[in-house]
This record gives sequence, C-alpha cells and structure tokens, in this order.
Amino acid sequence: MRAPRAVVVVGGGGHAKVLVDLLLLLRWNVVGYTDLNPDSRELLGVSYVGRDDVVAKRWCPDEVDLVNGVGSVRLPDARAGVFEGFQRLGYTFPAIVHPAASVSPNATVSEGAQIMAGAVVQAGSLIGPNVIVNTRASVDHDCDIGAHVHVAPGVVLSGGVQVGERAHIGCGATVRQAITIGAGAVVGAGAVVIEDVAPGITVAGVPAKPLRASRLTISRRSAGG
Repeated sequence: MRAPRAVVVVGGGGHAKVLVDLLLLLRWNVVGYTDLNPDSRELLGVSYVGRDDVVAKRWCPDEVDLVNGVGSVRLPDARAGVFEGFQRLGYTFPAIVHPAASVSPNATVSEGAQIMAGAVVQAGSLIGPNVIVNTRASVDHDCDIGAHVHVAPGVVLSGGVQVGERAHIGCGATVRQAITIGAGAVVGAGAVVIEDVAPGITVAGVPAKPLRASRLTISRRSAGG
C-alpha cells in the first residue's frame, strides 16, 4: 500500500468522516472532500471543495488519488457508481488499511478496498475492488469478496466464503464456511447464514431465511398490478 501524493475524499457523510480520520492518522495529504450538500463545511479540519464534479475541474488524474467516502447502508449502487465513474475518467483509488487491522501478507487487497479498524483478513482471501471490510469484521482464509461488497462492522465470514459483487452483509452477521452469497444479496444484521444465498435475495434471522414479500407487494399482486 502506497501513500499517494494528494487525496480527495468523495463524499461527506459518516463513512467519509471515519475515512478522513484514518487518512489523517496515516498522515496522507488530504486536500479536500466533496459532498452533494452545498452547505457542507470542514470535516475534521479538511476543507469542503464542492460537489463531485469539481474533482475533474480542479485536478487531473495524475495530480490526485481519490478515496470513496460514500457508504453503503443497503445495496451499494451509489458507492459503485462513484468508483466506476471516476475510474472511467482515469482516476485511481488506492487501497486503505487501518494500522489496527490485521491483513495476512498472503491475502490480496484490490484497488479502492478499505480495511477498517480491528478488521482481520486471513491468508488466501481476495478482497475485491471498492470493498469495505468494516470495523472489527473478520474474513477467514480463502474467502473471495467481489467488487463493491460491504462487509459491515462485526461480521464473521468463516473460511472459503464466496460473496458476489454488490452484496451487503449486515452488522454482526455470521456466515458458515464454504457458503456462497450471490451478487446483490443482502444479509440482515445479526443473521446466521448456514445455506447459500441466491443473487438478489434478502435473508435475515437465526438461521437466516428469505424475507417474505412486503404487504405492498402482496397487495399489488392481489390487484393484478
């Protein structure tokens, strides 16, 4: 992991605040942050520089690196959009590892991945591009985490878990070894996953089961909508 010459954080919410705090701890040169709220002010002493489009107006891709400060509450489409959009313009997102995280030298951490405080990533695991392995999450040996996944605080992934891109694994969830979680799936907070989760499905509970359709969905179907 290299320290870039200058960094702009894209996003100004809670996840961005934690990242700015981490970047200052690492003594990276944070030259500003963007936010869609035009009334934003300093964030931990870092200046607000404008909306996201200001980046391309003020800095060339060879002048700054970017840090994706957009969080992922559910499906991380907005976060993925920031990463992919700026990549197409030629910008780079360095991987970030908190000094209080434990990452095996035999694990792979891809571009733009963020390994937060207290997280553990064991040997043979692959952390894909733009992934968040959040506070005190544990990724055991030989896991494969696809692009844009959010592994939320306190999650435990046992060995050999496969997670498809843009999936979200909620706070404190536990996933048994050798489970596959499909692309775009959501695992609810505190769930215990002992069976594979199909793409796009939301599961919750102990053991985790697919959630029923909402009342709104049921009523529309009953009305032929």
